[in-house]
Amino acid sequence: MMLTALILADSRFPGGGHVHSGGLEEAAARGLVHDEPSLRAFLHGRLLGAGLLAAGFAAAAARGEDLDVLDAELDARTPSPAQRSASRAQGRGMLRAARRAWPSARLEALPRDPHQPLVIGVLVDEPFEAALTCAYLAVSGPASAAVRLLGLDPFGVNAIVAALAVEEVAVRACKELPALGSPALDLLAEAHVRREGVRLFGS
Repeated sequence: MMLTALILADSRFPGGGHVHSGGLEEAAARGLVHDEPSLRAFLHGRLLGAGLLAAGFAAAAARGEDLDVLDAELDARTPSPAQRSASRAQGRGMLRAARRAWPSARLEALPRDPHQPLVIGVLVDEPFEAALTCAYLAVSGPASAAVRLLGLDPFGVNAIVAALAVEEVAVRACKELPALGSPALDLLAEAHVRREGVRLFGS
């Protein structure tokens, strides 16, 4: 399953993740993220909040827990409608691509319009690898967006991602189903969806 995890984490996988910034676009528009140190702080907070939450649900799905229950529980832990919508949009995109690459009965057992972490868990089918994939995607997408939006040095941005405790978060995610909140990301998501004018990213 490691190859599946690697493919899912690859930015070339046509799952639609490239149109989401994970709150980075709104944070940049407000001047909260503008250079490498502020990006490091943003990604660190995102990894320990939204990243850990998503990774926990990916691990639970990989363990074979009830997918409908997990879907409802992840909804309950995501108070921002914009965040829920983004998660489900990415889930749809990933599921569409996965049905072509890895058709299976387990994929068809997913809830209609599933959250992205559940799709990852079902595809990877190994809790730690699923959690690691989800945790990595939680920071790699916003990091890539920072390069595009702010013109930051891609070498420096990748160094930031490499130094994050992604594996430690994946280990924690396998131990329990998190019930964390990310109120700052929730607020950024709601502000972003209401922002007038041109937006480069959907979230």
